[in-house]
Amino acid sequence: MTVFIILALVAIITALGMLISRNAVYSALFLVLNFATVAVFYLLLGAPFIAITQVTVYAGAIMVLFLFVIMLLGTDELEDTDNLTWQRPLAIGLAVVLVVEGIYLMLSQNTLGFITTPSEDLGSPQAIGDMLFSKYLLPFEATSILLLVAMVGAIVLTVKNKKGEQS
Repeated sequence: MTVFIILALVAIITALGMLISRNAVYSALFLVLNFATVAVFYLLLGAPFIAITQVTVYAGAIMVLFLFVIMLLGTDELEDTDNLTWQRPLAIGLAVVLVVEGIYLMLSQNTLGFITTPSEDLGSPQAIGDMLFSKYLLPFEATSILLLVAMVGAIVLTVKNKKGEQS
């Protein structure tokens, strides 16, 4: 239980650090640490496959892509702008509503202190494959088509139209 509390505090602190940091590189590094903390949560739940996938896909591939984009664009620090002064009070108000709603839901359902043990095959490649190709087959296929269309669209947008040149 103490490991969970320490990890929860680290996850909250890194998430806040990511949001508050004015330096884009530091913000991305806070996000990597948050992804690693979530992976350790998966390990505590007994789902090593999901933990390795979390580290490989999110902390590995996506964060490297984010850091490359940040380094290429050269946007290390955000400048202070007062264009939308209404955003900060609205964000604080919505955050307070979210916290109050979360506390209400936890207290109204009496789930504090009762952690159910996950099943033996939670997060195993066999269980994920069975669920993915039986119960969630349609969303899986829709996602694959969406990613294919996005990839073709990115290629079409980046290829320069060379009229009059032979390829």
